[in-house]
Amino acid sequence: MGIQRRFSTSGGVPKGHCAVYVGESQKKRFIIPVSYLNRPSFQYLLAQAEEEFGFDHPMGGHTIHCKEDMFVDFIYRLR
Repeated sequence: MGIQRRFSTSGGVPKGHCAVYVGESQKKRFIIPVSYLNRPSFQYLLAQAEEEFGFDHPMGGHTIHCKEDMFVDFIYRLR
């Protein structure tokens, strides 16, 4: 099972997880463990997204404007 399949789902969000939307133009939904939000590197990523784009999230989750493959690599390193 590839990393995409493990982190990307449709439907509801399991307990202990949250949805983030990632992409530069077309956004893809990723389900990540809430514990990642406590990691300094993830907090830095969210702070950069807030500074550059604000926290107006019409999709219902945090939006991170970066290349999808970069985010997948970032998440892989957090595990």
